[in-house]
Amino acid sequence: MVDFKVAHYPKSVILFAVFFYLRYPVSYRDLEEIMQERGVDVDHATLNRWVVKYSPAIAAQAQRKKRPTAKSWRMDETYIRVKGKWMYHYRAVDRNGETLDFMLSERRDKPAARRFFQRAIGNHGVPDRIVIDKSGANLAGLEAVNVILKFTGTGQTINILQVKYLNNILEQDHRSIKRITGRMLGFKAFHSASATLEGIEAAHMIRKGQFDNNGLNPFKQFAQLAA
Repeated sequence: MVDFKVAHYPKSVILFAVFFYLRYPVSYRDLEEIMQERGVDVDHATLNRWVVKYSPAIAAQAQRKKRPTAKSWRMDETYIRVKGKWMYHYRAVDRNGETLDFMLSERRDKPAARRFFQRAIGNHGVPDRIVIDKSGANLAGLEAVNVILKFTGTGQTINILQVKYLNNILEQDHRSIKRITGRMLGFKAFHSASATLEGIEAAHMIRKGQFDNNGLNPFKQFAQLAA
């Protein structure tokens, strides 16, 4: 459950603003104007605080409530500008294109890749195989995870494939995330970037139909995650 107890605005207003920012390519200045047109006087700094505060909790709910995903994964990273520098948003989808997991990292190296794979496995279990690109760091990170798996638990390891065309589905999926972040003109801090990206991913999962929505429209599905 997402806590709105100390908020000075109605929950419905906050959720509408947060969903609109995460789902559509708008800036905070754009959103401030949109809210004013709807009779809500709220400045862009407050909108930013709402997105950063509530997005991670809603994304966590989305991870718990989404439908089960397939055991064949596609993993890659895309670039995100933070504090004027390029950072790396690790992402994984299953063979059907459904979102599995995501993680922002300041570095693209073996430890970062290992952390991402361990996070994804912790959330979704051990997959049968993972398709990655030709990145040596991703391969090293996944091989390190396989060593851990080999000597713990059931001993099951992951089949690693480095086949570029099999990752096309993920490359296409990156575009939906970049379409939203492109309008944001870069992030000012790592924490706010990570929190915002989590919310964008949750909204994107709704767009892809990863929840049993019972006929609810996208905003109502988003609000349900915060219930």
